[in-house]
Amino acid sequence: MDRRPISESRVEEFGGRLIEMMNSASLALMTSIGHRTGLFDTMSDMPPATSQAIAESGGFDERYVREWLGAMVAGKFIEYAPADRTYFLPPEHAVLLSRNSGRENAAVGTQYVSIFGSVEDQIVACFKNGGGVPYEDYPRLHEVVAEDSAQSVLPALLDKILPIAPGVVTRLERGIDVLEVGCGSGRALNLMAQRFPDSRFTGYDISTDAIDSGRRQAAAEGNSNARFEVQDAARIAEEDSYDLALTFDAIHDQADPLEVLTRVEASLRSDGLYLMQDIAGSSELHRNLDRQLAPTLYTYSTLLCMSVSLAQGGAGLGTMWGEETALDMLKAAGFAHVAVRRLNHNDQKVFYLATK
Repeated sequence: MDRRPISESRVEEFGGRLIEMMNSASLALMTSIGHRTGLFDTMSDMPPATSQAIAESGGFDERYVREWLGAMVAGKFIEYAPADRTYFLPPEHAVLLSRNSGRENAAVGTQYVSIFGSVEDQIVACFKNGGGVPYEDYPRLHEVVAEDSAQSVLPALLDKILPIAPGVVTRLERGIDVLEVGCGSGRALNLMAQRFPDSRFTGYDISTDAIDSGRRQAAAEGNSNARFEVQDAARIAEEDSYDLALTFDAIHDQADPLEVLTRVEASLRSDGLYLMQDIAGSSELHRNLDRQLAPTLYTYSTLLCMSVSLAQGGAGLGTMWGEETALDMLKAAGFAHVAVRRLNHNDQKVFYLATK
């Protein structure tokens, strides 16, 4: 077989990309540390300051702060004045890195890098042996997912997501029965329970820790209209019990997604609605290549979503199961009508409105 001659210019170009990749990966880890420690939050309110002043302001060890600042300055996250050895987090950067900004914090997502790295040995073994890595082997996963959801789902839930389904908000105000499958720590359900006190909310998740968190929040907020139970989504057996069912990025990593969708369909009353949020994308690789986050999404799939499903002997759909597969599965699950909606505030998600 003839091979194309090696192009030295392409070798150089790709070598440069690999260097950029190493720098970006390193900065992602440092960004996660800056978020978790609160360094970005501390610096967002400070004028140019020395490493010692930053450390004292946030209660940090100066030596670690100084070395972290070195990476952040080299990565052009933070500005440095050599004459007086001061560091400054530009306000334009702070709005995307600090909890204080009131905007979606991009630093939250960088925490997944270290989480995924912690299971790399197990994933490598899966390439030889098959199978997957179970949820419980991912440290801090539910904590980070809850934090991620708190800024990507919760701020939009009441004013943007629910209103895409005509009449749903009015029905919630009057009082209906609502089910969320794969509710995680229950933040979305507790928010709805507060906003719609005349409706009744049920949250199911396979994680005991997540359900315990949802129960604690419900008790603390006095949400007597919200209940949380540990439940395998593929074993839900409540026919004609709910007026609204919800899932937020929960279907593609199920062991048996078609069975879960079938159970959700059966759980709805005749005039019920299923609102499914999932990752926007195509089931066909070539149709995703222009997406800015495509490499990240396929990585998430390999290291988490596909793997946790395969760990249960499941379908292993993965993060990028795509709109085509989702529509086919919703039809196979018994939904007669499915509308697809998108929202301007988040082009990474797609919403399916499914009815009997």
